Amino acid sequence: MATHSLSSLPFAGFTSHSHLSKRHLSLPLTSLYGNRLLLHPSTPFVIKHHSSVTSATVSLSLPTAKPDRTPSEKSPKWSSRSIKSFAMAELEARKLKYPNTGTEALLMGILVEGTSQAAKFLRANGITLFKVREETVNLLGKSDMYFFSPEHPPLTEQAQRALDWAVDEKLKSGESGEITTTYLLLGIWSEKESAGHKILATLGFDDEKAKELEKYLNEDIVMNYK
Repeated sequence: MATHSLSSLPFAGFTSHSHLSKRHLSLPLTSLYGNRLLLHPSTPFVIKHHSSVTSATVSLSLPTAKPDRTPSEKSPKWSSRSIKSFAMAELEARKLKYPNTGTEALLMGILVEGTSQAAKFLRANGITLFKVREETVNLLGKSDMYFFSPEHPPLTEQAQRALDWAVDEKLKSGESGEITTTYLLLGIWSEKESAGHKILATLGFDDEKAKELEKYLNEDIVMNYK
């Protein structure tokens, strides 16, 4: 098992992430080859926050800060598009040389995956990957050219809350099925002070569009918008 330490990495180039605590991320049998995310189904994904002496271990496919939320056999599973969007979010964070995967990266990940209901909805409303990348750099700035992002940039606290919001809303709905990228997108929107929320708002997303999107919460299929 490979362990990546961020204790010595510089946080130069932007301030939005610099307040976060130093973290260690332990990743089990998880690797990204091109656009394929390989996950071992029985191995937990562990994130340790040493500054607050807390840890989160989940047997699901995406990390959570609430491992005791519900018995594992009743926990909703993330859709394959959601998993791929998460992998693409990590990749986008690395491309920008950011030390963490924030809500802005999660938003880009949805658009990079591109085939989900959420991605189609965003593009239908003029919110494209290019625009989100541009707004991300405008808001957070560029990292130092000599900085190397970790292989799996750990989640910011806001991004983690967005993921947990999606799981909680799925549980509250009482609906069967998987947690779709639509839940993930609305989870990003729920974090009002996050970069992802601010970028969405700048590009014209609002509460009315969020309500419209709620109609498709349990659909993760390609739709045609006029």
